[in-house]
Amino acid sequence: MPPPRRIIAIGHAALDRIYRISAFPPHPTKVRALEHIEVGGGMAANASVAMARLGGKVELWSRVGDDSAGQIIRAGLKAEKVDVRYVQQFEDARSSTSAIIVDDRGERLIVNNRDTGMPSSTGWLPLERIKGCGAVLGDIRWLEGLRTTFTHARSAKVPTVLDADLGAREVLPELLALTDYAIFSQPALGEFPGGTDERSRLQAIAALGVKHAGVTRGERGYLWLEGGAFHEIAAPVVEVIDTTGAGDAFHGAFALMLSEGCPSEVCARAGAFAAAEKCTRLGGRAGLPTRKRLEALMQG
Repeated sequence: MPPPRRIIAIGHAALDRIYRISAFPPHPTKVRALEHIEVGGGMAANASVAMARLGGKVELWSRVGDDSAGQIIRAGLKAEKVDVRYVQQFEDARSSTSAIIVDDRGERLIVNNRDTGMPSSTGWLPLERIKGCGAVLGDIRWLEGLRTTFTHARSAKVPTVLDADLGAREVLPELLALTDYAIFSQPALGEFPGGTDERSRLQAIAALGVKHAGVTRGERGYLWLEGGAFHEIAAPVVEVIDTTGAGDAFHGAFALMLSEGCPSEVCARAGAFAAAEKCTRLGGRAGLPTRKRLEALMQG
């Protein structure tokens, strides 16, 4: 394994409160939880933990409140060996929190609360640290930070990986113009204009200038378009406990392997196995594999 190159992840960090139930009720009522955990979450934060578990040298650029939830978020990331020097705590702001209900099939309902008054300025970002990185991974929960970071990464010729989820449809063309590897969730791809099915939408995304346009499809595996050709890998078969954070695990493993110079097929396989392994445990982080475990899974 080559020496790890520094990776920057920018975007969302949260505190998740997860409740596992046997099944979603047909109407509002009281339901007893089979299990409950409180754990750090958020797209970029979970991806950072995924990379750190795999031996990556990763720093997270994110925003939290100067509150108890923010302290728990930072402490959880630090315990996972994620560099949290640039997880900024803002006075009088509220950290993002989520209540997540998971049924016995691993499907979930997520109720998120984000502080709309969280400062969006980017002047404090240490943009000089982008030069020399192996990759920059970003989600769409902090658009100003993502735009600024990806612009600098493009100038520094550092590959950018976009976690494209619901909530940024209007600005996606602008973001994709700064993106090398665009990896969509299935719902986000479904609302992307310019096509009628997965392949035609990926073609429309590639036409905006990205090198790699892909979509994570859960148990249907991963489909991507690169170099004018479509590629596809199957999802590993596992007993699914919780799908929370599976996409984050995929993005983190993909970005880490990319930073090591691996081809897209290897990056995608690593992402698929990391995501599948994550789904075997409750929460967005407990099931994330180590490098040794991931390599064993990929070797079959």
